[in-house]
Formats: sequence, C-alpha cells, structure tokens
Amino acid sequence: MPSPSRRLQTKPVITCLKSLLIGYSLIFWITGVILLAVGIWGKVSLEVYFSLVNENTNTPYVLIGTGAFIVIFGLFGCFATCRGSTWMLKLYAMILSLIFLAELVAAVCGFVFRHEIRESFRENYTKAVNKYNETDEITNAIDSVQKNLLCCGVDNYTDWGLTEYFKQKGIPKSCCVDLSHCSEADLKDLGKAGMFVQHQGCVKLLSGVMESNLGIVAGIAFGIACFQLVGIFIACCLSHYITTNQYEMV
Repeated sequence: MPSPSRRLQTKPVITCLKSLLIGYSLIFWITGVILLAVGIWGKVSLEVYFSLVNENTNTPYVLIGTGAFIVIFGLFGCFATCRGSTWMLKLYAMILSLIFLAELVAAVCGFVFRHEIRESFRENYTKAVNKYNETDEITNAIDSVQKNLLCCGVDNYTDWGLTEYFKQKGIPKSCCVDLSHCSEADLKDLGKAGMFVQHQGCVKLLSGVMESNLGIVAGIAFGIACFQLVGIFIACCLSHYITTNQYEMV
C-alpha cells in the first residue's frame, strides 16, 4: 500500500486527469448532439436527396442512432470520471476503443470500395433521371440538384435524350443556363439545347468534388481517430492511478 505522502502527491495528478477526461467527455457529448441534429435534419429535409443516391438508404437513421449512442455514452463518461470508478473507466476506454476500430474499418472500406460506391451512386442517379416526372419528390430533388450545382443529366445534358420525359417535353428547364432564353422547342432538340443548357454532368461533377476533397476528408478522419485515442489514453491512465494508489473520491 502506498504511503500517505505518495497518495498526497498523486492527488493533483488524478484531479488533473479527471478534469481532462470530463472536458473530453463533454466534447464527445457535443459531437453526439451534432450528429443527432444532423440525422434528424437529414431525415426531415434531405431524405429525397438521399433517395437519389440509394433508394433504401438508412443514412439518417444511422446518424440518429450514432448520435444518440454518443450522447448517452458521453454522459456515462462524465459520470464514471466523477465517481472515480475504475471498472466504469475501463468500460469507457473499451467502448472508445471499439468506436475507434469501427471508424478505422469504415474508413478503410470507404477507401477500398470508393469506385464501387461511385458506380452505385451513378446507377441510382441514372434510375432517378429515368423516373423524372413520375413523382414530385424525384422531380423536385433532381431539379434542385441541377439548379444548385449548375449541372445537367448524369454525364452530360444528352443523357436526357434517352428518357421518356424528353420525348414529351424535352430537357428539364432546371438545366437551363438562363431561363429567359430557354424555349420548349429548343429543349426538345438536343442539337439546339446544347447552346442553352449546362453541359457538365451531375454525377461527374459530384465525383470530381469528392475526389478533389479526399485529402481533406482523410485529414478530418485522422483527426477524429486521434481524438478517440486521446480519450482512451486519459481513461486508462486515470483508472491506473486510481487502482495503484487506491484513491477514492469523497
């Protein structure tokens, strides 16, 4: 058993570690709240856009579930730290390790299967274009994408020539560079339409943006992973100090 003087010396260290871990847990909790809010917002406002990528997407639910788990687990981390419970701290470190491994596996899979993901997005967006005007949701979603990203079709504006909508009304007006110069007659003629609509394809544009920002995404993912390791390290150190010195918080 350590001497009283030894315990007295380690108390400031344990107090410092507790303060750091509480701060970490609060940041972790805030991250969960943000994910939860983004998931709810995505479910309410962006579900149609998710459907353009994948008809059976569960992305909003994954974000909501992950956010709720982190919120609860962040509070657990604060509680374990305040109680000074070694088994709770070890459990906290273990679950942080599992989250870290899950993030690592997801990052590796995302990198390895990035081409398959891009092709899946291309396939689903092509289906959505072919279903244009069948439902208001798909129509509004594609129009919004084409207007906001200044793009047209899958690879370029000529993709619309293969759709049923083109046979009836031509290329959608959301492809127009300037609506005042777009007539229905011109939009029904692929040759003439090229002078009045965007040439850049939406899938190609989005793929280019994602690939050009791959380094930024990788950097953010690396930062998040390092943040997880910091929490694991602090929790393990605090548990070790409490166990070794038989420290109990009064």
